[in-house]
Amino acid sequence: MRLGLFTACLPGLTLAEVVAWASGAGYDALEVAAWPAGGDHPHQAAHLDVDGAGLEAGRVLELFAAHGMTVSAVSCYENNLIGDLVERARVHEHLRACVRAAAALGVPHVGTFIGRDAGASVAGNLREAERVLPGLVRYADDHGVRLVIENCPMEGWHPDGYPGNLAYSPELWDWMFDLGLYLNFDPSHLLWLGIDPVEALRSVLVSGRVSHFQAKDIEVDERARNRFGVFGKAVTRARPEDTGWWRYRVPGRGQLDWNRIIDTLYCGGFDGTVAVEHEDPVWAGAWTRQGLEIAVETLRPLIR
Repeated sequence: MRLGLFTACLPGLTLAEVVAWASGAGYDALEVAAWPAGGDHPHQAAHLDVDGAGLEAGRVLELFAAHGMTVSAVSCYENNLIGDLVERARVHEHLRACVRAAAALGVPHVGTFIGRDAGASVAGNLREAERVLPGLVRYADDHGVRLVIENCPMEGWHPDGYPGNLAYSPELWDWMFDLGLYLNFDPSHLLWLGIDPVEALRSVLVSGRVSHFQAKDIEVDERARNRFGVFGKAVTRARPEDTGWWRYRVPGRGQLDWNRIIDTLYCGGFDGTVAVEHEDPVWAGAWTRQGLEIAVETLRPLIR
């Protein structure tokens, strides 16, 4: 098992700078963010130019080898079912570019979302996914790459804060496995949904479809939940993801039991990368690297 870092939290650094810093901080691998250049989202980055002629696979591999690092995944988490069909075509083409880049680098995984058309029902979205996603799976298969789906609900994609990514529960994992997809398991999302992360992990490891793992913690304010309910704020919500009763933290600063989680991975035979995904508002901005160091202090003693 390897301790990794998802690079999306460091958009202001070049890939070479991220590799050098992460290696010195105690990380073994990087899940490399590959959004299109020019975005300004705080949790997105363009550390690989997969769309143009900027990907020089040989140089990238030399960079990682020089620091004793590996690439665990090439990732761009976008909405593959977005209702705007022109935008959906762009998303799919960029995903295919990520697949080609991963294949060129010898990387087995490309991270993405299922997504959702917010204007359609869940049942309608599932039917649409069954129509459009198998072609993307075949494209990845043809390049020797697995599409790994993170189980984030992406409530920020829905105008009322409801799930915008139809991969948030074990029921949906079984459904997407039937489409040939794999899971990038993130335990933080499960706790606020009322799902036991350890039990869910233990159950899904049996499938052999947990191909990558993202390490993010969560802090739940039960008193605030008593006021707003599980769906979060309604009257005073500032943005879709502003639920008012939970927030993501770096591993070691939330409520997840990382000893049990990592032990469950070992017991289940997982031998891939555990990549820290930093979305902690406390350790953000100028404190981002300190937050990533806290994650190493928490996880490094558990990952051998």
